[in-house]
Amino acid sequence: MIQPLIDILHARDCSCVIASRHEVRTFTKRGVTDLYELYMNEPAFLKDAGVADKVVGKAAAALMALGGVVQVYADVISESAAELLRRAQVEVTYGKCVPYISNRTQTGPCPLEFACNHAETACDIFSVIKNFLARRAHSH
Repeated sequence: MIQPLIDILHARDCSCVIASRHEVRTFTKRGVTDLYELYMNEPAFLKDAGVADKVVGKAAAALMALGGVVQVYADVISESAAELLRRAQVEVTYGKCVPYISNRTQTGPCPLEFACNHAETACDIFSVIKNFLARRAHSH
């Protein structure tokens, strides 16, 4: 189920590919925006879905777990994201597992990954994501 999604992820210029039932969609926004919008507006699309993603940090993993995703492939995944998905009974495969997701300039941790650092449960992480995205929306 996941290999065709990985092929699409690598063949097209997208950040994420999600297959739900008989529909495959590609996404291009940075960070967790696409997953967050799906979880908020179309939660049924994530239920029992397969996901191939370029980068999966703890926040993305929490949204996938909350949404009921069953299978995830990541080119790069953080250790905390892989652990969270495994605890949620999600089948996880990846190209590379790293201690944390780096920011876009590779000078430190991704701000959202850092913000989620001490949140343990997917619900706690969701609160962090919601606040993080709300603050970011107000600053633009």
